[in-house]
Amino acid sequence: MIGTLDPKMMEAVLEILPVEFSIVDADDNVLAWNRHRSRIFKRPEAVVGRNVRACHPQKSLDKVELILGEMKAGTRERARFWIDLELEGKQAPQKILIEYYALRDNAGAYLGCLEVSQNITEIRNLTGQKRLLD
Repeated sequence: MIGTLDPKMMEAVLEILPVEFSIVDADDNVLAWNRHRSRIFKRPEAVVGRNVRACHPQKSLDKVELILGEMKAGTRERARFWIDLELEGKQAPQKILIEYYALRDNAGAYLGCLEVSQNITEIRNLTGQKRLLD
Protein backbone atom coordinates (compact mmCIF):
# COMPACT_ATOMS: atom_id res chain seq x y z
CA MET A 1 0.00 0.00 0.00
CA ILE A 2 1.27 3.46 -0.81
CA GLY A 3 0.76 5.90 2.06
CA THR A 4 -0.61 5.13 5.50
CA LEU A 5 -4.02 5.18 7.10
CA ASP A 6 -4.79 5.51 10.77
CA PRO A 7 -6.80 2.61 12.24
CA LYS A 8 -10.05 4.60 12.29
CA MET A 9 -9.76 5.41 8.57
CA MET A 10 -8.74 1.83 7.72
CA GLU A 11 -11.76 0.43 9.55
CA ALA A 12 -14.06 2.88 7.74
CA VAL A 13 -12.63 1.80 4.38
CA LEU A 14 -12.99 -1.91 5.14
CA GLU A 15 -16.58 -1.50 6.28
CA ILE A 16 -17.73 0.59 3.30
CA LEU A 17 -16.34 -1.70 0.58
CA PRO A 18 -19.25 -3.34 -1.28
CA VAL A 19 -17.89 -6.80 -0.44
CA GLU A 20 -17.65 -8.96 2.62
CA PHE A 21 -14.34 -10.57 3.43
CA SER A 22 -12.75 -12.96 5.88
CA ILE A 23 -9.05 -13.44 6.59
CA VAL A 24 -7.52 -16.78 7.52
CA ASP A 25 -3.92 -17.22 8.71
CA ALA A 26 -1.34 -19.75 7.45
CA ASP A 27 -2.58 -22.29 10.03
CA ASP A 28 -6.16 -21.98 8.69
CA ASN A 29 -7.48 -20.06 11.69
CA VAL A 30 -9.99 -17.25 11.20
CA LEU A 31 -8.36 -13.93 12.09
CA ALA A 32 -11.01 -11.36 11.20
CA TRP A 33 -13.79 -10.28 8.87
CA ASN A 34 -15.58 -7.07 8.10
CA ARG A 35 -19.04 -6.40 9.52
CA HIS A 36 -20.37 -5.27 6.16
CA ARG A 37 -23.99 -4.20 6.74
CA SER A 38 -25.43 -6.52 4.09
CA ARG A 39 -23.33 -9.55 5.00
CA ILE A 40 -24.33 -12.64 3.01
CA PHE A 41 -22.61 -15.25 5.18
CA LYS A 42 -23.24 -14.23 8.77
CA ARG A 43 -21.22 -15.76 11.59
CA PRO A 44 -20.88 -15.23 15.33
CA GLU A 45 -17.85 -13.40 16.73
CA ALA A 46 -16.87 -16.62 18.52
CA VAL A 47 -15.57 -17.90 15.16
CA VAL A 48 -12.49 -15.64 15.47
CA GLY A 49 -9.55 -17.88 16.31
CA ARG A 50 -11.30 -21.07 15.21
CA ASN A 51 -10.26 -23.27 12.33
CA VAL A 52 -11.80 -22.21 9.02
CA ARG A 53 -13.12 -25.74 8.48
CA ALA A 54 -15.72 -25.04 11.18
CA CYS A 55 -17.15 -22.22 9.03
CA HIS A 56 -17.97 -24.12 5.85
CA PRO A 57 -20.71 -26.62 5.02
CA GLN A 58 -19.56 -30.25 4.99
CA LYS A 59 -20.43 -30.58 1.27
CA SER A 60 -17.86 -27.90 0.29
CA LEU A 61 -15.15 -28.78 2.81
CA ASP A 62 -13.11 -30.95 0.44
CA LYS A 63 -12.95 -28.09 -2.07
CA VAL A 64 -11.89 -25.61 0.62
CA GLU A 65 -9.16 -28.07 1.70
CA LEU A 66 -7.96 -28.42 -1.90
CA ILE A 67 -7.84 -24.65 -2.49
CA LEU A 68 -5.97 -23.93 0.75
CA GLY A 69 -3.57 -26.82 0.14
CA GLU A 70 -2.75 -25.56 -3.35
CA MET A 71 -2.25 -22.02 -2.05
CA LYS A 72 0.13 -23.28 0.64
CA ALA A 73 2.02 -25.33 -1.98
CA GLY A 74 2.28 -22.26 -4.22
CA THR A 75 0.39 -23.83 -7.13
CA ARG A 76 -2.68 -21.59 -6.80
CA GLU A 77 -3.06 -17.87 -6.18
CA ARG A 78 -6.81 -17.47 -6.60
CA ALA A 79 -10.02 -19.46 -6.77
CA ARG A 80 -13.21 -17.97 -8.15
CA PHE A 81 -16.71 -19.43 -8.21
CA TRP A 82 -20.29 -18.22 -8.10
CA ILE A 83 -23.55 -19.56 -6.78
CA ASP A 84 -27.24 -18.70 -6.87
CA LEU A 85 -28.47 -18.06 -3.36
CA GLU A 86 -31.80 -17.05 -1.89
CA LEU A 87 -31.27 -14.05 0.38
CA GLU A 88 -33.65 -12.57 2.91
CA GLY A 89 -35.58 -9.62 1.48
CA LYS A 90 -34.90 -10.59 -2.16
CA GLN A 91 -37.63 -12.04 -4.37
CA ALA A 92 -35.35 -14.02 -6.67
CA PRO A 93 -32.13 -15.94 -6.04
CA GLN A 94 -29.06 -13.70 -6.11
CA LYS A 95 -25.81 -14.34 -7.97
CA ILE A 96 -23.00 -14.47 -5.38
CA LEU A 97 -19.36 -14.26 -6.47
CA ILE A 98 -16.90 -15.86 -4.06
CA GLU A 99 -13.14 -15.49 -4.47
CA TYR A 100 -10.21 -16.82 -2.45
CA TYR A 101 -6.83 -15.05 -2.70
CA ALA A 102 -3.52 -16.35 -1.37
CA LEU A 103 -1.87 -13.80 0.92
CA ARG A 104 1.93 -13.77 0.61
CA ASP A 105 4.79 -11.74 2.02
CA ASN A 106 7.35 -9.99 -0.21
CA ALA A 107 9.40 -13.20 -0.43
CA GLY A 108 6.36 -15.21 -1.57
CA ALA A 109 5.81 -17.10 1.69
CA TYR A 110 2.19 -18.04 2.35
CA LEU A 111 0.61 -15.90 5.08
CA GLY A 112 -2.99 -16.99 4.73
CA CYS A 113 -6.07 -16.54 2.61
CA LEU A 114 -8.52 -13.73 1.91
CA GLU A 115 -12.07 -14.84 1.12
CA VAL A 116 -14.21 -12.20 -0.61
CA SER A 117 -17.92 -12.53 -1.34
CA GLN A 118 -20.13 -10.12 -3.24
CA ASN A 119 -23.70 -10.06 -4.49
CA ILE A 120 -23.18 -9.31 -8.18
CA THR A 121 -26.82 -9.55 -9.30
CA GLU A 122 -27.20 -5.80 -9.90
CA ILE A 123 -23.76 -5.56 -11.54
CA ARG A 124 -24.69 -8.31 -14.00
CA ASN A 125 -27.77 -6.31 -15.03
CA LEU A 126 -25.87 -3.14 -15.98
CA THR A 127 -26.22 -2.00 -19.58
CA GLY A 128 -25.07 1.01 -21.57
CA GLN A 129 -23.24 3.73 -19.68
CA LYS A 130 -23.82 5.97 -16.72
CA ARG A 131 -21.35 8.82 -16.44
CA LEU A 132 -20.28 10.46 -13.21
CA LEU A 133 -23.17 12.38 -11.64
CA ASP A 134 -25.62 11.42 -14.42
